[in-house]
Amino acid sequence: MDLSTTLAEIVSLSVDEWVRLTETIWDSITSEPGQPELTEAQQQELERRLAAHTASPEDVVPWEKVKAQALARTRR
Repeated sequence: MDLSTTLAEIVSLSVDEWVRLTETIWDSITSEPGQPELTEAQQQELERRLAAHTASPEDVVPWEKVKAQALARTRR
């Protein structure tokens, strides 16, 4: 595989295609047995976020809204 060619093809994707590619890559990583080790900072951040969610479970933003806002920002 020629990494330069692959990267050039990725950069030429639309935002929607890039999001789908990223989701596909992430899904393939998470389906592998044995998850990657978290750094101490990552573990602390996950614990902080879980505590915040536990304290205010109603304080969430649906994925559809987050995705729409991100896509809107990239189109400006």
